[in-house]
Amino acid sequence: MGMSRPVLLAGALFAAGNCTVWAAETTVAEPVVETAAPATEAGIEVVMNQARIVKLSRPADTIVIGNSEIADASVQDATTVILTGKGFGVTNLVILDSDGAPIMDEQVTVARQTASTVRIYRRSDVQTMSCTPYCESSHKSEAERLSDSDMRRE
Repeated sequence: MGMSRPVLLAGALFAAGNCTVWAAETTVAEPVVETAAPATEAGIEVVMNQARIVKLSRPADTIVIGNSEIADASVQDATTVILTGKGFGVTNLVILDSDGAPIMDEQVTVARQTASTVRIYRRSDVQTMSCTPYCESSHKSEAERLSDSDMRRE
């Protein structure tokens, strides 16, 4: 899979010197909360700093998140779990019933919210703005700041 034109253009302008590149990311926003989190081949997708509701087929007794810095799970009731994206990355969610039998064992992917955002690149500095409807600097969590600094090093 090759690089997209905006990425190539941004790279060319970045290499040319002191310039600012505006790149609007246009994707359809996913709902903040759904009645059930979809389980696909890739697992459950959660947007950073947002929640997803997971409905279970039978009551849960034990809930385990592989990496609690990426996602958090809170119990609403015996058959409803709320997943919250805390940091970027991939972890897993294991839910067991009272007999220790697995109800769910899914991969959880936490990604950045890209709908209605604009990124401004100034040499190695990246500023993300939320444009809903007016562009304003968006709040960045510690995980987003670390992710941005990791991207600059690559």
